[in-house]
Amino acid sequence: MKIEQQKEIISGFKHLELLANQVVEGFISGMHKSPFHGFSAEFAEHKIYNSGESTKNIDWKLFAKTDRLYTKRYQEETNLRCHLIIDNSSSMHYPKLNSNDLFFHNKIGFSVLASAVLMNLLKKQRDAVGLSVYSDKYEYYAPEKGSDRHHRMILNTLENLLENPKEAKSTDTITYLHQIAEKVHRRSMIILFTDMFQNTADKEKLFNALQHLKHNKHKVIIFHVYDKKTEINFNFDNAPRKFIDLETGEQINIFADNIKEAYEEQVNLYFKEIAMTCAQNKIKYVPVAVEENFEKILTTYLAEKQMFG
Repeated sequence: MKIEQQKEIISGFKHLELLANQVVEGFISGMHKSPFHGFSAEFAEHKIYNSGESTKNIDWKLFAKTDRLYTKRYQEETNLRCHLIIDNSSSMHYPKLNSNDLFFHNKIGFSVLASAVLMNLLKKQRDAVGLSVYSDKYEYYAPEKGSDRHHRMILNTLENLLENPKEAKSTDTITYLHQIAEKVHRRSMIILFTDMFQNTADKEKLFNALQHLKHNKHKVIIFHVYDKKTEINFNFDNAPRKFIDLETGEQINIFADNIKEAYEEQVNLYFKEIAMTCAQNKIKYVPVAVEENFEKILTTYLAEKQMFG
């Protein structure tokens, strides 16, 4: 779905679970146009009906189309464990939203809704999901489970993240990625939402922490969220402006045009370094502008899951 369509569908809802369900249902209904044709969120696969078997799971709609008897083979147990990680530092609450803006048009809102969307799909597939939230401390941890109560608890936690931080919270990605890596023992798919704002002097330590997530043969996906207009293209007029670091409070007064070229060059270089490091460590790296839609999130997840054998 395009973002314009998403606005029409979800702008009338307030509850996160309903929003996530709308996105997933819209995505699944359009999957006949995608490379995931045949994917089902309800059952594992069809198999030919053999005489003498129970008729309970016969797919009568398919019989009407094909004149052959097939049964739905449902998944009887969890086939995937997924651990979601969200960076909740102050920079993730950028850009500041106006009262008429949709909540998912800043980085934390996009990450929260994308996580809820993935949880909805995981639930439909009877998969287990866990959640970690960090900033300058390890704010929340829930292990991977598949119960309705567990999903409800995580959704409530996600909804609470939408509140703007009352005080500046820095990012300690390095420390908490190491801690999370030690907590996730059984082989899982680990999905991280972060803007990757970390002291550039600590790049090697950051990359080591990302590599640590790969231990125990985990599959790792990083969704690098950013505001393309201002954080990538540095699209400001040339009036004198005060730029404030949301995490440290540090301020600087500059004319944007004076540093635009150098800034964009350094940002692009940093992105390339992250992408190269992830590729070297077989980590799926997905840069995502928050003004984009959620199809990239879902198609990436499904593609990686197909290889998660």
